[in-house]
Amino acid sequence: MSGTAGDMKGKTVVITGATSGIGRVATERVAALGARLVLVARIRAKGAAFLGNLRADHPGIDVQIHYADLSSLTEILRLAPALLHAAPRIDVLLNNAGAIFNRRETTEDGLERTFALNHMGYFLLTNLLLDRLKASAPSRIVSVASEAHRGVSLDFDDLQIQRGYGGWLAYRRSKLANILFTRALAKRLAGTGVTANCLHPGFVATEFGDNNRGMFRAAINLAKRFMAIAPEQGGETSVYLASSPEAAEISGEYFDKCKPRAPSAAAQDDQAAERLWRESAGLAGL
Repeated sequence: MSGTAGDMKGKTVVITGATSGIGRVATERVAALGARLVLVARIRAKGAAFLGNLRADHPGIDVQIHYADLSSLTEILRLAPALLHAAPRIDVLLNNAGAIFNRRETTEDGLERTFALNHMGYFLLTNLLLDRLKASAPSRIVSVASEAHRGVSLDFDDLQIQRGYGGWLAYRRSKLANILFTRALAKRLAGTGVTANCLHPGFVATEFGDNNRGMFRAAINLAKRFMAIAPEQGGETSVYLASSPEAAEISGEYFDKCKPRAPSAAAQDDQAAERLWRESAGLAGL
């Protein structure tokens, strides 16, 4: 890794998926840098335990936690006003929550769950917090993507993968969507003082994939055992993009190991980025 984290005293950071995996590591490191934290989690018991640990490790920390299932548009619409009330300014939004689902599931909104959580969760929450981020400029939006995006493209005739669904395919397309979203977002934010970047965290040994069963879960766990890096390493680029002075003026980029890296050709397709934005806005009712 290269790149240095910066002091975050006086900064307010909103982090989704904050209680496990690289989100937990990023939260702990941002706390150590002195930030005020507004966290989003799904499971209350897990959130309460993590909150207790944070306060024990960082006496006097200003932290609060909110709960929502970010695969639900309704819950995101409920969550956003609570976050805005909790955070009169937002210096950093870290979009981190995500998962992989081997079997195709649909949400209450009729969306395929991987697409709903991994992409629409980023898209809708970011847009609902965008005015506050602009008012807090200079500010940053950081979204966790993945190298898994390589080798796939979006099928705009079947964004919900009703035909030929596979959990790995859905996940890879959602990570491509994260990069295209960042690309389109950065263009819209030019001149506002708000930057938008995304990153590959590495293949990290976390609870990723543990929500699945059978051979799919076993295969992921085997890969994590032999190929994965520690969560502590996986959180480094997130923290770098959230805090480093080196990254303050960079926008619209995809990072790996704290350095810009060219994503796939499909991830650099501006027409696809704009179409995804239009489709997502329509699904979200924006």
